[in-house]
Amino acid sequence: MSAVLEFRRAGPADAATVRELTRKSYAKWCAVIGREPLPMTADYDHAVRSHVIDLAYLDGRLVGLVEMIPRADDLLIENVCVDPDGQGGGIGRKLVAHAEAETRRRGHAVIRLYTNKLFAANLGFYVAQGYEVEREEAFKGGTIVHFHKILT
Repeated sequence: MSAVLEFRRAGPADAATVRELTRKSYAKWCAVIGREPLPMTADYDHAVRSHVIDLAYLDGRLVGLVEMIPRADDLLIENVCVDPDGQGGGIGRKLVAHAEAETRRRGHAVIRLYTNKLFAANLGFYVAQGYEVEREEAFKGGTIVHFHKILT
C-alpha cells in the first residue's frame, strides 16, 4: 500500500466508532477462541478518555485504529485493528509504526503489546515487525503472549 494514512486522535464523540470498528475487526477471532476477544467487550466510552486512540483514515475513510496506554517506562499497544476490507494491505504495519513513533515522541525506548496465542497470524505479524516474546501467561482458558520491542 503506497497511500498515506492520515491520523486523528479519537475523543469522547468517537467511542461508538471505535467500538464498531473494533467489533468488526475482531469478529473473525470469535470462532478461534470460543468467545469474544477482550477488545470486543471493552468500555470505549472510558478508553477514549483514558487511553490514546488514533484513528487512521485513507482517502477520508476510517480504515483502522491503534489504542495505546502510556505508562511510566514504555507505551503499551492495547489494540490494533484494521477494517476487514483493508486487511493484508499494509495498514496494520503503518498502525504499529505510528505507535512506535508515538513511543519515541514520549521519550521511551520500549514498546509492548500482547495478543492471544491462538491468533497465529498476529504472532507472525509482530515477529515480522521486530517484536520479541517477553513471556506467556494463562488467561481465560488460553494463553496470552506478551511482546516487546526495543526502539532505536
